[in-house]
Amino acid sequence: MFNIVLFNPQIPPNTGNIIRLCSNTGCRIHLIKPLGFSLDKKSMRRAGLDYLKKVKVKIYENIDDFLKKRLFKNIYLVTKYGNKNYTDIKYKSGDFFMFGSEISGLSDEVYYKLKTATKVFIPMLPDNRSINLSNAVAICIYEAWRQNYFLTS
Repeated sequence: MFNIVLFNPQIPPNTGNIIRLCSNTGCRIHLIKPLGFSLDKKSMRRAGLDYLKKVKVKIYENIDDFLKKRLFKNIYLVTKYGNKNYTDIKYKSGDFFMFGSEISGLSDEVYYKLKTATKVFIPMLPDNRSINLSNAVAICIYEAWRQNYFLTS
């Protein structure tokens, strides 16, 4: 299926919603530290992350740790600074979608290290800052899944 990469996520309920989305769509999730929350069992339960047992979660110490694994063939950076509408891409099973922190988005370091990655945006009305992280992930994943006829493998 697809892979969701959260770079420096800060808000536990957003990550919880995304993990629930992964459980429902068969996606894998990759978390790149630093995280804005603890991964201990009590914190995870509080954030609604009881779906963890159904989802493969990979955690990386930093962007370099993630990149040295070279897990992806296609990676899309989802950002308001993108130059392609997210619906204009033909997604394939196994593609990666990277989303930035709720507070500061993707860092300059990420943009530099993934400078050849396609940057996609989700349209929104002018004078708005951003779309909630878990909503943005759901929008992109369901479009990619729809394009692949909602296949589960």
